[in-house]
Amino acid sequence: MSKFNVGSVTRFYVPLLLQGFSQSLAYPLVAGIVTHGAMGVDALTAFSQGQMVMFMIGAIGGGLITTGLVFAKTWVGYVAFKRLNALMMSVLLAIQCIAAMPPFSDWIFSGLFNLPPELSRIASRTLLFGTVMNGFFFLRNVPMVVLFDSLESAKANYATLIRLVATFALAVSFPQMGLVGPRWGLVALTFGVGVELVATWLFARPYVARLPNRPQIEDARSLPDIPRLTLEQFRFTLPLSLGGFLLMLSPVAIAAFVGRTVDPKDMLAIHYVTIGVANPVAFAALRMQTVAIKFPPEYAGDRRLLAYAVVAGLILGVVPLAFSTPLIGGWYFGMYQNVPPRIIPTACMAVGIYSLLPVVQAVRARVEGLAALAKRPKAIMAGQIAYTASLFAVCSSLLYLGAPGWAMAVTAIFIAPICVTVTIYAVLAIAGE
Repeated sequence: MSKFNVGSVTRFYVPLLLQGFSQSLAYPLVAGIVTHGAMGVDALTAFSQGQMVMFMIGAIGGGLITTGLVFAKTWVGYVAFKRLNALMMSVLLAIQCIAAMPPFSDWIFSGLFNLPPELSRIASRTLLFGTVMNGFFFLRNVPMVVLFDSLESAKANYATLIRLVATFALAVSFPQMGLVGPRWGLVALTFGVGVELVATWLFARPYVARLPNRPQIEDARSLPDIPRLTLEQFRFTLPLSLGGFLLMLSPVAIAAFVGRTVDPKDMLAIHYVTIGVANPVAFAALRMQTVAIKFPPEYAGDRRLLAYAVVAGLILGVVPLAFSTPLIGGWYFGMYQNVPPRIIPTACMAVGIYSLLPVVQAVRARVEGLAALAKRPKAIMAGQIAYTASLFAVCSSLLYLGAPGWAMAVTAIFIAPICVTVTIYAVLAIAGE
């Protein structure tokens, strides 16, 4: 067990923070490729919705990292985790391919999202060819877990920074070569993730060799029953997977509700360009879950990490706050994202409100880490069910009241993680944790 002090926690968390931030930063970078195509910012709506469905399917395996941190600390646990990761990847990528084919793609994009035919085609192609990138994400789980378990978050971050550099290079060079639109945006994203996967594996190899209880070649047949251990890990992952699916269903729900408000194209454009700024810092704040697992409470009532999470969230909130200013926000939304001038002031206001979101997400991540440490995945699932239920309740209420689409999205995205936090605390309190 790692002992808490501000220095050691910061040394572990800052690389995780940068990794979460830089991973999400790749998407607004690539948005510049997409929006400068023939269909402008409307293409970003379709591109984002295709990726949203991809991430929703991938989220069924969203509990794998947490499972690896809990179980893959020995060679046997690592081998079982690799098998579980490969099995879930195969099944989920097959589901993604099926969802991208008619009639399912028509039901999703033309029906649920209410996209016109030309945008529906972009979304379905993004979903289909996104299987390569989603596969890379699954393969990355294994070396990522090894690095986190070895407290080598900095090396995981280096791999992500390499990805970001590769993606940035393509984001700059592709438009200069006339390679714009959703197709080339997806190529840039996929290439960056592939580079990150290779780098992560190279960094993790020495630590795999040092895993405890690794048998010699002649003793390989003495390994315990790997299928039994894989099944045990799957049972732990299952509640997290169901909860992760429900969690990723939330952006789909938001898009479906926002698409039915007044001026849906403008409202969706505001939502996607502002969430592209808010997501990097929100995901950076969510890395506090890994910190909570590696730095558990040392005595009853130990809330030092909770205070740390609040301060970290406030610092992260400076980023979206900066994008709410006319200087930075005006350039980013107007010049880089090619947003129509009429909605730039609203976009700046929305992203400014998002500056408090990292605090909410960091506190939520900390209690999720405590639930994982206690091996209470059902508590995490209960929180994620609360997330989805509250989001639906807020969106349906605000739609009925005639609220603008962007305000509906911002309100739901704030209230939902608060409901997660309260629910998990309540479940852990009932269980006596």
